[in-house]
Amino acid sequence: MTLWTAAEAAEATGGRSIGDWTVDGISIDTRTIAPGDLFVALTAARDGHDFVAQALANGAGAALVSRIPEGVAADAPLLLVEDVQTGLEALGVASRARCAARVIAVTGSVGKTSTKEMLARMLSDQGRTHAAVASYNNHWGVPLTLARMPRDTEFAVIEIGMNHPGEIAPLARQARPHVAMVTTVAAVHLEAFEDVAGIAREKAAIMEGLEPGGLAVLNADIGEASVLESEAVRLGASTVWFGEQAKEYHLRAVAIEGEETVAQADAMGHGLELHIQSLGAHFAMNALGALACVAGVGANVEQAAQSLALWSPVKGRGQRESIAMGDGHVTMLDDSYNANPTSMAAALAVLAATPGTGRRIAYVGDMKELGPDEQSLHAGIAGLEAVAGIDCIHCIGPLMKALHAALPDDKRGACYATSAEALPDLAGQIAGGDIVLAKGSLSMGLGRIVDGIREMGHAAPSQNKNAE
Repeated sequence: MTLWTAAEAAEATGGRSIGDWTVDGISIDTRTIAPGDLFVALTAARDGHDFVAQALANGAGAALVSRIPEGVAADAPLLLVEDVQTGLEALGVASRARCAARVIAVTGSVGKTSTKEMLARMLSDQGRTHAAVASYNNHWGVPLTLARMPRDTEFAVIEIGMNHPGEIAPLARQARPHVAMVTTVAAVHLEAFEDVAGIAREKAAIMEGLEPGGLAVLNADIGEASVLESEAVRLGASTVWFGEQAKEYHLRAVAIEGEETVAQADAMGHGLELHIQSLGAHFAMNALGALACVAGVGANVEQAAQSLALWSPVKGRGQRESIAMGDGHVTMLDDSYNANPTSMAAALAVLAATPGTGRRIAYVGDMKELGPDEQSLHAGIAGLEAVAGIDCIHCIGPLMKALHAALPDDKRGACYATSAEALPDLAGQIAGGDIVLAKGSLSMGLGRIVDGIREMGHAAPSQNKNAE
C-alpha cells in the first residue's frame, strides 16, 4: 500500500516535490532503508544530507531534504522543505489527521517500551495495529512513528519519552491519543528536575494531547499519584486507575510459577487471570494498565488477556536465553538496554526469583542522569530485599563504586571501570547452572557482558525463552 504520494507529502509539509514519486515507508537510516522508502535527512550526530545519494542508490523512493545535496541530480525524487525536522513533524500530524485509528499514548519513567509492545501484541489480534519500533519516543521518534502509520490503521500505540521539562506535551499533541497511560513515576532524569513531583507533572503532560472525551490510565500505587490526579483534574481528563490500591483495575495477587508470572486481577469488577511469559511483578502491573487502555479504545479485554500470554520482551529489556556451558547451561537475563533505581530493583527481584539450583550473579552498571543524589541512589541498591537472594554482584562504572562499597562482604564481587575491563574475568566467574543478570544504562555497554557470556558457550535455540 502506498504510504505517501509526492503530492500528498508536499501538501502536508508545505514543501516542493521534485518528480512524481510514491513511497511505501519512511527511513532515517541508510543501513536499514528498504526499497521504496522515503529517506528523511535529519541532522543529528551527522547531517543526513550527506547520505541522500547513498539512500537513493540503495533504492529509496525519494528523500526529504532542505537542500539538494552534492552528488544528487537536480531531477532526483526529492521533497524540499525549509527544515527537515519540521517537515517530518508535519508529515506525522497529517498522517494522524487522515487516519481513523484509535490511538493509545504511553509514557512513564519505567516500562514504556515493554508496555507499548504488550499493547501492540494484544491489539494486533483485534485489528490492524501500528506501533513505534524500538524506543522511538523522542522529538523525531514520535513524528516518525506517526508519519509511518498506514492510513487503514485501526489501533495505534505511540511511546512518548522525555529527558527535560516541556518535551512530552508537544509530542502528545502530535499523537492526539484517545487514551494516555502513565506506567509509573520514578527518580529518573533528576538532573533536569527539582524533584520526583516535577517528573510526575511532566509525565502528566501526556494528557494535554488527549482527544475530547479522552481517558487517562494512571498508576494508583506510586507516591506521586496525587500529582497525576491533580493534573488530570486541571486538564479535564477522565481517569481510570490501576494497581494494588486501585478499584477499577485492581491487582490482587502476583506469583512466579515456573517460567511465567501469573497475576490475579479485577478489571472493572470482572475477575481476570493474567499469564505473562516474563518474570516480574512489575510486568503484571504494566499489563493490567495496558488492559485498561485496551478497554479505553473499545477492544475486548478478555481476548486481550489471552493474547498477552503470547507476548515476549525485546532484546536488551529482560530477554532470557539459555547458553550451553560445560555440562550445563547458563540462564542469561539480558536487561542491558537501560537502568534507573526502579528498574534496577525490579531486575534484581527477577534474578532472585528465577527458578534454578545454580548461583545467581548480577553484573550491574552505572545508572545515569540521577542528579546530586546519584551516589546514595547507587549505594541504596545494597539495601534491597532482593539482594539477599543473590550470590554475587559485580559492579561496573565509577558510580557503581558506591554500591560496591555498600554491599555485604558475601555479596561483593569485582568492581570494574568499564564493561570491557570485565570481559577477561568472565570465564572465571561463571559456570554452567548459574543464572546471570546484566543491567545498566545503555552507555555502560552491559551488552558486551551478554555477548561475552554467549561467546563462552553456545546458545541453545530450542530452549530460548524470554524472562522479562
